[in-house]
Amino acid sequence: MRRIAIASIVAVTGVIAFEHEANACGGCFVPTETPTVVTDHRMILTASKEQSTLYDQIRYQGDPESFAWVLPIAGTVDVGLSADLLFNALDQQTATRITPPPQNCPPPPPDCQFGAASAGNAESDPGGVNVLKKEVVGPFETVQLQASDPQALHNWLATNKFTVTPDVKPVIDVYVAEKFNFLALKLLPGKGTQDMRPVRVTTKGAAVVLPLRMVAAGTGANVGISLWVVGEGRYEPTNFPTFYISNDEIAWDWTQNKSNYVDVRAQKTAASGGKAWEIESSTVLQRGSFENVIENGTPWNGRGPQPQTPEERAQQDYLPVKDEQGNVTKTAEQVRREDLDTLFQGIPEGNTRVTRMRADLAKAALATDLVLNASQDQAQLSNIRQLTKELNQPQCPIWDGCNTVGSAPRDEAASRSSNGDGVSTCASSAKKNSSAWMAAGLGFAGLAFAHAIRRRKKQ
Repeated sequence: MRRIAIASIVAVTGVIAFEHEANACGGCFVPTETPTVVTDHRMILTASKEQSTLYDQIRYQGDPESFAWVLPIAGTVDVGLSADLLFNALDQQTATRITPPPQNCPPPPPDCQFGAASAGNAESDPGGVNVLKKEVVGPFETVQLQASDPQALHNWLATNKFTVTPDVKPVIDVYVAEKFNFLALKLLPGKGTQDMRPVRVTTKGAAVVLPLRMVAAGTGANVGISLWVVGEGRYEPTNFPTFYISNDEIAWDWTQNKSNYVDVRAQKTAASGGKAWEIESSTVLQRGSFENVIENGTPWNGRGPQPQTPEERAQQDYLPVKDEQGNVTKTAEQVRREDLDTLFQGIPEGNTRVTRMRADLAKAALATDLVLNASQDQAQLSNIRQLTKELNQPQCPIWDGCNTVGSAPRDEAASRSSNGDGVSTCASSAKKNSSAWMAAGLGFAGLAFAHAIRRRKKQ
């Protein structure tokens, strides 16, 4: 990389585009939505009476020889390297999470309530699939699933682009019948591109200013910025318009299985002429759990020996500092500790707030630096959104006695569902299922039995 002469400034020029890998949400059975956007910059600004620190995470696409990172400063600063893990951990703990309104699907006839587990599934999971956990592990996106209907599980996997070959489908059906849960994983998009390591710049004193004029260098007509302000309270811009999207402005569209949150944000941004910042949330950060995530490091991807010591875990995300002769002056573990200390310097542990903001700025709006100040209203703004409004109706099971015979929009499903005679219909259904399993053959049943035995032994 070409060396840049630095006197009293450090800056960002060139073609810059940070890509934030979005956690995939899809299918009729996703219980929450985490709206994500492709961002050009992700920045963290920490503010205390002692000092302020700007973290900038960028992705550079192009010839490394033509890259330069430039930022205006006052006096001298402390410059250090951070890690993607720090941004990812802060993102995960503050991400806006949207929960749809209740589906209110018609329940099965009363006489079919022959088991607590069956009744619970009918209420909380009428679609047959429940997403228990989603996370990124190394280069993989992983989803843990619970399913009560094999076909619903196959539909969910296909919709979310998890490929299952035909010969594996009957095996999955057996495990569904045995009430196993599932872990699905796939490669994240965009892996293999050149990620720049985040840079950290610390200035003495409280200087809560974001140098947007320098961000304008190398950008197109619009630039997106995700910003976290870490301090003792809630912060907001003083020289830019702001907006907050209340829950009653958001509706869940059951036909698309997502909310209109992103559309509402785009409308408000357009109405401001590409100048407004959204205040997404302002919440208390649990420092202990956050620091544990950083100290444990990026989850091991299975390649090479598994990191065991704190230094080995630190080396997954941080680089040691070396002098001109190549001697290590700070280990990766020390660099990691320094990064955390800098992030929280001067901020009381029991009163650490994170204000999360988002802006999609027109280039004309980058003519002025962003100035931030403590908000007059210091109330917390939750990142959890429980919706009550809906667009269209969810798909619900159609009940024929104790059996489901398809699905339809909620009102149609309610009108087409039949009470049946309850116990007799369920009994005949059980006999049909028994015959079907007998036809599957001893070898198939043996496979299921063997897996069940191994599962019990592990327990």
